Amino acid sequence: MNWYSKPRSALGRFLDKHKITQEELSSKSGVTRSTVSRLCSLDSVSPTTKNSNRIIRTLRTLTGKKIDSTDFWT
Repeated sequence: MNWYSKPRSALGRFLDKHKITQEELSSKSGVTRSTVSRLCSLDSVSPTTKNSNRIIRTLRTLTGKKIDSTDFWT
């Protein structure tokens, strides 16, 4: 990580790699923007099961990839 880079979680790095904005994920998944922002910046934060399912379902739709919640959270 460069000195000028913001810290990113696994979810944040995935969004950056696939050029998906936090706002786009928030609006399409129904998860609040503040929750998405927190999940993208901190690895120590895990979403509720409901929000996790919404995010994973949306990411599968947007990317067409087989994604599982364990890719981002334990």
